[in-house]
Amino acid sequence: MVKDRSVQLTSSGKARLEEELQTLLGTKRPNLAARIQEANEHGDISDNSEYEELKEELVLVDARIRDLEQTLQRAEVIQRDVNDDSVGLGSRVTLRSDDGEEETWILVRPEEANTLVGTISTESPVGRALVGCRKGDSPTVTTPGGTIVYTVIEVS
Repeated sequence: MVKDRSVQLTSSGKARLEEELQTLLGTKRPNLAARIQEANEHGDISDNSEYEELKEELVLVDARIRDLEQTLQRAEVIQRDVNDDSVGLGSRVTLRSDDGEEETWILVRPEEANTLVGTISTESPVGRALVGCRKGDSPTVTTPGGTIVYTVIEVS
């Protein structure tokens, strides 16, 4: 069953997910519950759009909490082999695109991927193309926006 398989995370990715869970449990959910209670105490909630929006947001927060709890219960922290010079899970990769722009990414599993913090999924088009590459390789990536050729500048 899928829910029984381990989820491979980097140590920093696991810490980010744990922090998000604590924020949701300690701050976000209690605040939403208090706001719902307050709206409920102010009379007729049958025609109160704010009340409905708060309830919907609470459902989404509860779903995210369950997702994070399940992910963290199955988490297996990966350690990158420092002697491996090929791109794989946990690799920090610096790329140069065919237009000369350089980017640095850490390859992670989808559960941890977040481009805002510099991580991309090994299951994304770029991640799939990079797995197994070494410094100097030039994989071609087909994305929804077109085809891009990257050159691997650094792997660590």
